[in-house]
Amino acid sequence: MNYLNTSDFCRAELEAFIAKAIDIKSGKSVEKPLAGKSVALVFFNPSLRTRASMQVGIYELGGNAVILEPGGTSWTLEHREGVVMDGNKTEHLAEFVRVLERYVSAIGVRTFAELKDWETERTDPILNAFAKYASVPIINLESAMHHPCQSMADMMTILEHLGRNTTGRECAPTKAKVLLTWAWHPKPLPMAVPNSFALAAAQFGHDLTIAHPQGYELDDELIAEIKQQASANGGSVAFTNDVETAYDGVEVVYAKSWGGKQFYGNNDADIAHRANLRDEWIVDEAKMARTADGIFMHCLPVRRNVIVTDGVIDSPNSVVIDEAENRLHTQKAILTELVR
Repeated sequence: MNYLNTSDFCRAELEAFIAKAIDIKSGKSVEKPLAGKSVALVFFNPSLRTRASMQVGIYELGGNAVILEPGGTSWTLEHREGVVMDGNKTEHLAEFVRVLERYVSAIGVRTFAELKDWETERTDPILNAFAKYASVPIINLESAMHHPCQSMADMMTILEHLGRNTTGRECAPTKAKVLLTWAWHPKPLPMAVPNSFALAAAQFGHDLTIAHPQGYELDDELIAEIKQQASANGGSVAFTNDVETAYDGVEVVYAKSWGGKQFYGNNDADIAHRANLRDEWIVDEAKMARTADGIFMHCLPVRRNVIVTDGVIDSPNSVVIDEAENRLHTQKAILTELVR
């Protein structure tokens, strides 16, 4: 079983991951399911939270992490089928994956969008090539389109801060009014985090509003899936270009910048399009005052006083550090389920 996208799992399965993560965080679960096993972590891109939390989590579950960086600590990799490898790629994933799985019990993969070819990158070609060639579980540590480990930590954080205490449970699922807001950034960024946050929020039945300027719409097929998941799970999804009223009465503000899909391959056009949005699309104290004492979330790293003001991120309502910690616990829960 792979962990590529939260939509591969039903709501009950996702809630079970979080319940397990809560037990792990509280110290109730001290299992060592990875004893005597190794997990490979393949990083095509830089990382702090993902790399550290996965490496520590594997160790705390009794296992060994094998970290590989294609083009750095391992050979450059080609993923395309039928390609004549007379360029700068040394090894094909067909061999890389099938050799690696002889050594390890699972493979985690982190590969960002290159922001060059939207129609290609929206299919997650590198991640899906790993899944094609592997017979061990593949874990998505962020791909061009999705970051499901981050979104599970996000859902756990919302549950911890907004869940209702019930007899025999630390917290029970509750519907929240959630805002996913685009924020200005000096350059285009991938869509993986907002894609996965919106999808998971819909799967957990939250009332989701997605706010962004014109030109920064998410993928059409993904939006259709988000709407279907929201309907199936008792939630809702709405869209707005009004950055002020979007905050009214919400309980969660999740900020993230992303690039416009129509600008893929033309960063200069995207930068020009967003040039006048800087002052308007920042999370500041005035906007947070419109919320229902809402919590502030961001996946990190974050550019202070660009995405969010110091006053917001340093406020008691900021839960970004809890959110980052929960990467460790949710990933341990996922590893416990996937690696047998």
